[in-house]
Amino acid sequence: MRTKGFTLVELMVVVAIVSLLSSIVSVSLSTARSKGRDAQRITEIRQLQGALELYYLQYGHYPLSLNCNANTPNNLWCNSVESLHYSGVWVRDSGVKGILVPQFITHEPIDPSQTTSVNWPPVGGRTYFYFSDGYGGSGQWYMIVYGLENPNNALESSDGVIAPNGTYFHYGNGINGIITVGRSTR
Repeated sequence: MRTKGFTLVELMVVVAIVSLLSSIVSVSLSTARSKGRDAQRITEIRQLQGALELYYLQYGHYPLSLNCNANTPNNLWCNSVESLHYSGVWVRDSGVKGILVPQFITHEPIDPSQTTSVNWPPVGGRTYFYFSDGYGGSGQWYMIVYGLENPNNALESSDGVIAPNGTYFHYGNGINGIITVGRSTR
């Protein structure tokens, strides 16, 4: 006589199928979230570039990155980790904080995965970097270096900045997700 119900084997098969499906959904959600953070990074950096252009139009130079109190990659760079210590601002002009907010941008962007330690080079994100000093034209050019979590982005193959003296900067290698953007007026 057979009773109504499930056998142990049937229950184990159902549990295995549910586990497999939840793993697939979890991986898909994780990928979607990281792509969303990458889209946020790209948008915020473009907004920062717009603010830098407005600053240039008003003052005739881009903010000079010296005296940012950063030591990574060296003291001539500003990085977004500094925002944790300075009320959300990190781009400076010769050491002066808060030069872009609120006149040119509502807030300076912070990487969506920002941590308290600097990540150089910014493989996988977590830190934004700004530089605008030397190379034949202090204040006449700038570059921003940031990383994406998903390295196969078309931006990486079309990015790079040429300083006024002709030096070419491109920190990405086509597979590490590091993006170098900026502008030179010369």
